[in-house]
Amino acid sequence: MALFQQLPFFNPTVTFSRPIHGGLLDGMIVTVCGRVSPHSSRFQVDLMHGSDIVLHFNPRYAGGSEYVVHNTCQYGHWGSEERKYETPFPRGQMFALQILVTQETYKVIISTNGKPFSEYKHRMPFSHVDSICIGGMVELSLVAFQYPVMVPYKSIFCGGVHPGKIFIIQGFLNPGGNRMEISLRHKTGIAFYYSVCLDENVVVCNSYEDGTWGDEERSEVVLLKRGEPMQVTIFSSHDHYKVFVNGEQTHTYSHRFTKLEEIDVLEVSGDVELTFVQP
Repeated sequence: MALFQQLPFFNPTVTFSRPIHGGLLDGMIVTVCGRVSPHSSRFQVDLMHGSDIVLHFNPRYAGGSEYVVHNTCQYGHWGSEERKYETPFPRGQMFALQILVTQETYKVIISTNGKPFSEYKHRMPFSHVDSICIGGMVELSLVAFQYPVMVPYKSIFCGGVHPGKIFIIQGFLNPGGNRMEISLRHKTGIAFYYSVCLDENVVVCNSYEDGTWGDEERSEVVLLKRGEPMQVTIFSSHDHYKVFVNGEQTHTYSHRFTKLEEIDVLEVSGDVELTFVQP
C-alpha cells in the first residue's frame, strides 16, 4: 500500500486535475479544502475513470437556493440526480470536506467537525477511479489522499504532551464491533486510557500507574455508532484532557500523571478501521 501513497497538493490552481496513484482503496479518504468564491454559482469535485465521472459532487447556489447534487456520468450519459437541499459550504467562506470510500458507498464528511453530510451508493466500482478533477468557482488550499491505517496502531512521538497538544483519530467502528481503545502511554504506565464499549454502552477513562489501574470514570457512549464515520480528538490543557467526538466535547479527564513531557506513545486498538491518525 505504501508504494502508492501520494503527496498532498497545496494551493493548486483551478481547474485541478490529477491522477490518483494506485486508485481508490476501501477506507481511503479524499480531502479537499478551500474557499467558495463569494459569487459562486457552483463548484464540483469529480472522481473519474477516463472520461466517465464515477462520483460527481456538485454544490450549487443558483436561483437563491443552495443544494448539493450527487450523480454519475457513464459513456456520456448522466444518471438520476441525488440532491440534498442544504450545503455546509457557504459562499465566501472556507470549507473542508472529506470523501470516505467504503465497500458500499462514498460518505461525505465535513472535516471541521467530523459530522457526516451525505452518502452516495456506488453506481460504478470505486476501484475504477483513476483521477480527480475539481472545477468551478472555488479556490483550493489542499487536496490530499489519506490511506487506511493498520490496527492495532502504535506511534512514538517526540516532545511529549504539552498544553495545546492535539491528537486526532479518524475512521469508523466496524459494523459488528464492540470496542475501541485509545491509550497515551509513558515508559511505565498509561497516562490516559479511553475505552469505548458499545456492547455495554459505556465509555471508560482511566490511568495505569505502578502496576495498578486507578478509579474508572464511566459514562454513556454518545455520538459513536457502528459503521459510521467518527473523529475522536484529544486536547491536552494544563490540568486535563478534553475529548471531542465528531466535533462535540464529550469528556474531561484530569491529569493523574502530571509529567506530561514523558508521555510519548499513542496506541489505538479494537474493532475499528482507521483512515487518519495525528499523533
